[in-house]
Amino acid sequence: MSDFFNNGWSLFVAISTVLSLLACLWLLLVAARRQVMAGDNSTGHVWDEDLRELNNPLPRWWMILFVLTVVCGGAYLFLYPGLGSHPGSLNWTSQNEYEAEQKKAQQAMVAVYAAYVSQPAEALAKDTAAMGIGERLFINNCAACHGSDARGSKGFPNLTDSDWLYGGSLDTIKETITKGRQGAMPPLGAAVGSSEDVSNIANYVLSLSGSPHNSIKAYSGKAKFGVCAACHGNDGKGNQALGSPNLTDKVWLHGWGEDAIVAMVNNGKTNMMPAHASRLTPEQIHVLGAYVWKLSQTTAVAAKQ
Repeated sequence: MSDFFNNGWSLFVAISTVLSLLACLWLLLVAARRQVMAGDNSTGHVWDEDLRELNNPLPRWWMILFVLTVVCGGAYLFLYPGLGSHPGSLNWTSQNEYEAEQKKAQQAMVAVYAAYVSQPAEALAKDTAAMGIGERLFINNCAACHGSDARGSKGFPNLTDSDWLYGGSLDTIKETITKGRQGAMPPLGAAVGSSEDVSNIANYVLSLSGSPHNSIKAYSGKAKFGVCAACHGNDGKGNQALGSPNLTDKVWLHGWGEDAIVAMVNNGKTNMMPAHASRLTPEQIHVLGAYVWKLSQTTAVAAKQ
């Protein structure tokens, strides 16, 4: 497919477009030429004994409309991109148009967000209007992965619990939204040893959270867990500085059970959350971060009651 991105294709499109316009003009000239082919102003063709094909000229309004169409097409190609990679005299692009509309919309919302930008998460969480804005920002930018209820799915974190890969403070949430995250667990099957060793580690990991497991295999896997401890810690509680999951709770981002853990150890996993700094302003990220923070706080409070 890389062949479609060289200069040859741009030249092909430009030449084809110009030739098409010229062909339209040529067709108009040919059609406008009037040649009397018989004394009765007909072409001489007769069907069904008395049906004659007349040789009348094209209507003037039709010719004018045709010429205007070609002229407008040429003017458009002069002003806007249409001749391959030629940008046009106005240098218009859909990207520039999008960015201008985004900038205009953001400027219009400055006054709305000005009241929220200096408030902490606790204050924003109690502000109904701010949380309404945060909810709409979440639906438009986050719900595609985390779900409209923010409970996520396999491979996409649940944002309504207290289990955080990188931390659940407002500043950390804002950093995640702004810069994005890329978490990677390398394949460790070869470092662990045999398939039996990997199975033993999987059962040991299950034992850390009190999940059903084979206690004999778990005992054997404890010694091999040192390969995993570099990121997840000796106690398996993870490391938020690295984004390493806590293995002692019962939150399973990529699937639960021995088979899922064995696949993770053998194959590794790379997850990425895209950065939103180019899509959202700092003020919007502040309100959105407070909304996400509130989701987890609401669940945590409810769990204690």
